[in-house]
Amino acid sequence: MNMREYELIVIGAGAAGMMAAISAAQNGVSGEKILILERNEKPGKKIYITGKGRCNLTNACETEELFLNIPKQSKFLYSAFYAFTNMQVIDFFENAGMKTKIERGNRVFPVSDHASDVIGTLKRMMERLHIRVEYHALVKQILTEDAQIRAVVLENGRTYHAKNVLLATGGKSYPTTGSDGLGYELVRTLGHTITELRPSLVPFTTAEEDIKELQGLAPKNVRVQIVSPKQPKKVIYDAFGEMLFTHFGVSGPLMLSASAIVNDAIKKENLCLKIDWKPALSEEQLDKRLLKEFEENKNKQFKNAVTNLAPAKLLPILIARSGIEEEKKVNEITKEERKALIDCLKSFTVTLTGLRGFQEAIITRGGVALKEVNPSTMESKLIQGLYFAGEVLDLDALTGGFNLQIAWSTGYLAGMSVAGQ
Repeated sequence: MNMREYELIVIGAGAAGMMAAISAAQNGVSGEKILILERNEKPGKKIYITGKGRCNLTNACETEELFLNIPKQSKFLYSAFYAFTNMQVIDFFENAGMKTKIERGNRVFPVSDHASDVIGTLKRMMERLHIRVEYHALVKQILTEDAQIRAVVLENGRTYHAKNVLLATGGKSYPTTGSDGLGYELVRTLGHTITELRPSLVPFTTAEEDIKELQGLAPKNVRVQIVSPKQPKKVIYDAFGEMLFTHFGVSGPLMLSASAIVNDAIKKENLCLKIDWKPALSEEQLDKRLLKEFEENKNKQFKNAVTNLAPAKLLPILIARSGIEEEKKVNEITKEERKALIDCLKSFTVTLTGLRGFQEAIITRGGVALKEVNPSTMESKLIQGLYFAGEVLDLDALTGGFNLQIAWSTGYLAGMSVAGQ
C-alpha cells in the first residue's frame, strides 16, 4: 500500500479538503486514486462548531456581493467564486439530500440546524466516490524532486507517493480542532512565504471599567462606528446589527466582522468604538421623545423616569455618563443636560485596546502568500503538483458564511484543476 502512487493526496479533511477530493473525483480522477490524510479521529472537526454548531455554510447574496465581504485581496478569488458559486454550494448540498434554509442576512443553514448534517453529507459523498480517508495521520514531510511533488511522509514513517498534493490544513484558530498552524511549517519547508498570522473574527478587549458591568447584554439593533482617535472624522468601520458585551470587552456578529476590517489599525493604536443605541431615531426625534417622557413623569426622579429608554443593565451607566444627578427631578433637567444624555445614547464611546487570541478566533488572518499561488488553479507557482485551499491561504472574510464559501470554492477549483491536468 505504501508504494502505491495516488493521483491526489489531500492533507486535511476539513471543508476545503473534503470538497477538493470530491471535486477531483467528480471531474474525472478515480476516487480510489485519492487519499485524504486527517490528523484527527474524524473529518470536519471545525465544521462541527461553526455557526454555534448549526453551520452557516454559505451566504445567499448575489455572487458579486461575495467579494465585498472579503476585506483584502478579494480579486484573487474571482476564478474560484465563479468556478463554484454560493448558489452552486446550496445546490450541491440540496442535491445530496440535505435541505437548507436562508435566515437573516442571507445566512444559509441546514434545515435541521445540525452542523453534523453538513459533515455527514460530505462523508457519504466521499464514500460513494470511493475516496479513502486515513485518520490519526500526522504529516511529517512533503517530498519534492526538481520542483515537482513526489511523496508524503507521515510521522509513523509511512510514505505515500503522489502526483499532486493539496494542502488544506486550516489556520491557527480553534487549535483544539487540529488547526494549530502545523500546515504553515510544511509550506515553509517547501519554500513558500507565510504572511504574518493574526487572529480574525475575534472579540475585542476594552479599557473602561463600566463596560464590564454590561457583561451578557446582547443588543440586537445597534449601529456601531470605529474611528482612530487621531482622525475622529474618518470612519474605519460602520455597521448595524447585533453585538455582545463580555467580561473582557465586546463581541457578537458586529464586532467579529469589525475585527477583520480593523485588524491592521488596532495593531498600531487603541481605537474608539461609538455605539448608537437608538439608530432609528435622529437626535431631534430622540429629544422629542425625551421631552414627552419627561412631561409624563415631571415629578419623578431622573433615574425613575428613564426606565423605558434602555436595557436595565445599561441604565446606571447611561445615567453616570450623562452627568445628570440620578435623584434630580425631571422638571429640573436643563436642555444642556438633555443634550448630554442624547450624546450618550447616540454616541456611547468605548476604547478598543486590542484583539483576543487564536483560542477565540473564528479564522486566521494571513497564510500562504497569494502571489505564489495561481488564482486560476490554486496550484503553487513554485512547485508543480502542489495545491492550496481554504484557510491555509492568506484569505479571510467577514462573518455570514463567507469564510466557508472561500473553503468550498478554493477546494472545488483545486480539485477540478488536478482532474483537468
